[in-house]
Amino acid sequence: MRFFYFFSLRVIIEIILEVFTKKNRAFLIKIFKYLGWTLLLLGIIAIFIGYTTSEPQSGFSGLGNVILFLGGIICCLVGFSLITGWFSVWQSRSLYDYDYEHSWSEIIGSVVNEDSNQYQDSEYRLEQTIENPSEVNNPTKDNSALPWLIGSVSTLAFILVASVIFLWLRSVADEILIGGPPPTLTGWEQSYQELTGFDEVSGLDGSGVVVCVVDSGIEMDHPDLTHLALAGWFDVINGQNEPYDDEGHGTAMAGIIVAKNGLTGNAQGVDLLVAKAIDSNGQGTDTGIAEAVDWCADNQADIISLSLGGEGGISIGGITTDQLENAVQDALEQGIFVVAAAGNDGGQDDDGDVSSPGSVEDVICVGGVTRLGNVWSGSSEGDNDGRLWPPMLPRSDPDMKPEILGPGAEVPILFAGGSGDGSWWGWASGTSAATAWVSGGLAIILEAHPELQREGASGGPNAIELIKTKLSDNSQMDDGQSEHDDRFGYGIFRIDLMLDSLSNSSSEEETEYSVMKLQHSDINSGSNQAERRKTPIVPPASSTKAAEWFELTD
Repeated sequence: MRFFYFFSLRVIIEIILEVFTKKNRAFLIKIFKYLGWTLLLLGIIAIFIGYTTSEPQSGFSGLGNVILFLGGIICCLVGFSLITGWFSVWQSRSLYDYDYEHSWSEIIGSVVNEDSNQYQDSEYRLEQTIENPSEVNNPTKDNSALPWLIGSVSTLAFILVASVIFLWLRSVADEILIGGPPPTLTGWEQSYQELTGFDEVSGLDGSGVVVCVVDSGIEMDHPDLTHLALAGWFDVINGQNEPYDDEGHGTAMAGIIVAKNGLTGNAQGVDLLVAKAIDSNGQGTDTGIAEAVDWCADNQADIISLSLGGEGGISIGGITTDQLENAVQDALEQGIFVVAAAGNDGGQDDDGDVSSPGSVEDVICVGGVTRLGNVWSGSSEGDNDGRLWPPMLPRSDPDMKPEILGPGAEVPILFAGGSGDGSWWGWASGTSAATAWVSGGLAIILEAHPELQREGASGGPNAIELIKTKLSDNSQMDDGQSEHDDRFGYGIFRIDLMLDSLSNSSSEEETEYSVMKLQHSDINSGSNQAERRKTPIVPPASSTKAAEWFELTD
């Protein structure tokens, strides 16, 4: 009882009652009771919302979740104290020494009507209680309700404390953050893992494979990237020695590959190189991106991931005026896999072909797919029939564009710097995300078959041709599809089918694939001007629209 008395707010309640007139005290005691229960209920609701926020657009993820969680605990504690304080005053029976049968409406009426003397006797007894606290626990009074209330409130308090402890233990055991990505995002991530066969892969995480992401940088302070030690960093834009990301797109793309704790990257064990060639406005030039690609090649990259695209140069006899395409071609000739985005101008705005450098013959060009297995509406289609102007020869298997589809609609991603509002996680739509997803999958394949890496026994241009042929034969085509489609490509990327196909082929049975090199040309306006380049924009946490690509000029 001593603990119950001091834990409650009875002393504070008594002080407040003394400030008001005696006529209002019975009314105030009722207010304390309902206020206490209201705060307790609101606290429980806040804790529930803070931990199980189901919508990534709600803005409650990250810091918002923590505030709701802690605020809920405070509300519960204050509400519990008000309830116990009210009951302690009520239990003194000073208001109820006589047959107290007045209704709630009568109490309100007594407050409104200052001339009413209806409750003078009860008010006098309340005053006696405050002036004589020694009578509070008079053993002659009826205390039959006290054990019931103590038991009920104590049970609620125990459930609250036990829930907090359980959530903390779970976060420690699973190495996750309380207030991490909402369940909706992790559910979407799992759906894409199932769609692309990653749920069937175990024991592989890309270890021993060097992946180079050319983008806007990386936010190393992100909760999902604290485990990461970069294998290399290169800043084309500002020449800084320490990694950073002042635009956010690079962090989102790198997270698809290496995120851990909140979201789950599909190749967490890779050696990650990051080259910043996109500035804070999402802009990049051919010269800068080509320099970044060369740096990746010089630092032993096995895979270069390019979640960007734009117009190509004029190509004659395999020689192009586009610096980026030249850098990409040099990387391909060294046996480096280059994965690039198809572009996001699908639909009525489609310009008729995939973006460059995804249009380069041996590059793996990636379009977007939804969680339901449909091609994403913004995914660019390829022109594989050839054209007179700008001149381009028809493309043939396995180099028809786009080659494959990857997750491209509402893809869970990381936000750099908490997006300014405390949100570290969100989603974006576009073939950028699809490109990063396939790059991570390709790293898994090269870990399982190191002979296909650039320095492997079977590495080089032939390894690239082999993988592209396998992709054309082992991707999940659309219903009724039997050959390449200008939008659906050869199908949805399936890591499980690729691993099975490569495992079933012994080194003696592998065929040397010779693919006729086709020449095509594209017209570029203004050879002396900075190239127009498209860069995906990541939506804010509160966005309800898919990310679109915007054409940006240096």
